[in-house]
Amino acid sequence: MEHRPSLDPAVAAVRLAVRRALEPLTGPGTVAVALSGGADSLALAAATAFEAPKLGLDVVSITVDHGLQPGSDAVAQNAARQAEALGIRSLVVSVAVGAGGGPEAAAREARYRALTDAAAGAGATALLLGHTLDDQAETVLLGLARGSGAASLQGMAAASAQRGMTLLRPLLTVRREATRAACVAQDLQPWEDPHNAEPRFARVRVRETVLPVLEAELGPGVAEALARTAEQLREDAEAFDEMIEETIEDIVEHAEAGISVSVAALAANPAALRHRVIRHVVTSEFGESLTRAQTLEVARLVTDWSGQGPIDLPGCTARRAGGRIEFTARSA
Repeated sequence: MEHRPSLDPAVAAVRLAVRRALEPLTGPGTVAVALSGGADSLALAAATAFEAPKLGLDVVSITVDHGLQPGSDAVAQNAARQAEALGIRSLVVSVAVGAGGGPEAAAREARYRALTDAAAGAGATALLLGHTLDDQAETVLLGLARGSGAASLQGMAAASAQRGMTLLRPLLTVRREATRAACVAQDLQPWEDPHNAEPRFARVRVRETVLPVLEAELGPGVAEALARTAEQLREDAEAFDEMIEETIEDIVEHAEAGISVSVAALAANPAALRHRVIRHVVTSEFGESLTRAQTLEVARLVTDWSGQGPIDLPGCTARRAGGRIEFTARSA
């Protein structure tokens, strides 16, 4: 009987995660993989190259050259060559990174814009991203430190949409150490981004200092617990969103240069739902996000009304007029 070599457990784990993410998609079609050349994205590309053809899907890799480091073009070309060795068609796109919101935010915005545009141009129906369980845990800790509320603690979604493109993150259940082991097992040569060792970046400090200290002091499993927390909060948020959609049709009316909400209806709802309705109205009507403090000030127009005047908010003004809270565009 012929002996078949066993599949490396790390390779098997990454392939299984990718298979589960791709199964809802129906071929023929194309999926794109965001390939930086690092271990996470390289392991993802290899697994996608193995699993996608079984579902009738073609694969294209997209590598973004930010031009932020000397030799970045060579790094991008090396990633593309490794993709082609895996049997994947490769694309390399160059972007200019602005300065808005800090270097991390600017690079991320430029990268996502380039990735979604290139994926759409390649005819892809979905873009796979290499974020791991460790990335999810880091995101939750950063959100907790900023005090940004439940929305930031939800972390990253396994499936979402951005600029008309479906984004899939198959590896949110896979540890970073598994992607590195998968690369070793498949003789892949990942690139080590020097920015991943730069302590000036908050995410690097969380990765290199905060999480290891938590693991040492609280015991193993902290990263998994943070990822579970994100998943549970996301489920809660989805339930709240459904409630808001059902509620908002009955309590919102369009007004001149804005929108108004019934005071009585807001007062009748629990604070959590009331605050979400307020944020939802401002986001959907004016494309702006409210801070916790701003949301509470608007809520006081409902729960603690003493004749206070209009409240200036991002993109709009809120004021109480009779039995309604009116949100009016600033330009009006």
